[in-house]
Order: sequence, then C-alpha cells, then structure tokens
Amino acid sequence: MLSKEEILLIIYFVVVILLLTAFVIIFFITYQRRKNKLLEEKYEAEKRYEQEIVQSRIEIQEQTLKNISWELHDNIGQLLSVANLQLNILSKTLPEKEEVLEIKEVVAASLQEVRSLSKSLNNEVVEYAGLTASVENELKRFQRLNILQVEFKIEGEKFEIDKKDEIILFRILQEFFSNVIKHAKASKLIVNFSYLSDKLKIEVQDDGIGFNPGEVNKSSGVLNMKSRAALIKTDFRLNSSENKGTFLSLSYPSNPTKNEENDNHR
Repeated sequence: MLSKEEILLIIYFVVVILLLTAFVIIFFITYQRRKNKLLEEKYEAEKRYEQEIVQSRIEIQEQTLKNISWELHDNIGQLLSVANLQLNILSKTLPEKEEVLEIKEVVAASLQEVRSLSKSLNNEVVEYAGLTASVENELKRFQRLNILQVEFKIEGEKFEIDKKDEIILFRILQEFFSNVIKHAKASKLIVNFSYLSDKLKIEVQDDGIGFNPGEVNKSSGVLNMKSRAALIKTDFRLNSSENKGTFLSLSYPSNPTKNEENDNHR
C-alpha cells in the first residue's frame, strides 16, 4: 500500500511530465509555424525578385523594340519615301516606264511593310490599337508577303484587358509567329480568340513540321514566352510533335488581380 507522500510524489512527477510534454509540443508547434512563416516569406521574396527581374527584362526589351521602331520609321522609312519620290520624278522623264514602275511598286510595298513592322514593334502603338487589332495587323502583314495563309477567329463578348497585359500577350504571340516563320515551314496558321466569362482563351495552330518538346522547351524563346505568361497569371501550354504542327494555348483570367489575391490567401 502506497503512502500518502508516495502518491503525492507520483502525482507531482506525472504533472511535471505532462507540463514538460505540453511545453515541448507547444514549442514544436510554435517553431514549425515560425519556420513555415520564414519559408513562406523567403518564397514570396524570391517570387517578387524573379517577377522584378522578368519585368525589368521586359521593359528593356520593349524600350529596345521601340528604339528599333523609331529607327525603321524615321530612317529606313524616310529613305524609302525619298526613293519612291525620286522614282516618281524619273518615271515622268523616261520613255520606257515599265521597269521603273515595277521598281516603284517594290519600293512602295517595302515602305508599307517597314511602317507596318515599325508599328508592331512599338509598344505605344500596340497599346493604342489593342490586342486583337495588333494581332490582325500582324497576320495581314504575313498574308501580304505571301508567307502564310492565315485564319483569325474571335468568339464571345470582348472584355477590357489591362493595356500592359495586352502588350505582353501580343509579344508572346509575336514570338510564336516568329518561330513559325523561321522554323516551322508551315503554310497555314490558325488563331482563335475565345472571350469566356472568366478568361480569354487564345489558341494558335500551325501545320508545320513541329518539333521535339524536350529539345526546345529550354530554348530562350520558349522560356521568354513562359516567363511573360507567368507574369500576368496566364496559363501557358505549348504542344508539338514532329511532322504534326505546333499548338499554343494561352488562358488569360478576366480578373487577374482577384486570382492573385486568392493565391496569396492559400
């Protein structure tokens, strides 16, 4: 039979052990929460840093494209305008005008394409014209040059898109178009814009030779498109297989700010 003092001693030790256990549990939980918070803050800081790097790179690229646009418009465009004017004067003095007229047509067409390219490179022009008009102008330029047979469809009711986001979406498409022209050996390009209740879905398909995704996904062009898409919370998917063409899908949320707030609360 245990004495009263022994029972009290056992109870004392049990209480002490329970208190120590509770302290260890509370300490562990507090430590884990603090650790998770620090990891989350580190992740958010790295994410902000990466976004700032991408944003800075995009701003530098846009300024470079704008400078090229100005050079094309102010220098090359002016030279072609002067050449066209001189050909007009020359055609009036020569008896044989056919060859001069042919040259004049080539110069006039070149001037038109330089001006069109200048507009597509200038982000201010793209911002003023809007996404759909800029894409349409780019596709018409391909048709004029007999580069591609193009098809452009727009479905649904348009909603307003942030101007900076429009420029980024256009640059992603412009990068894809450039790759189609340089590498795909395609004859047809189909572009679909679907304005849905919660997003703008853009789908682009060519009938070119395609590529092996494992070999191309690490290229600077694809990485550039992915980083631009991530910056505006846009789902980016690029699928291709050899001799079966390439498919690009972009899903831009109708309210990216709201989606970003939801991500921050997770």
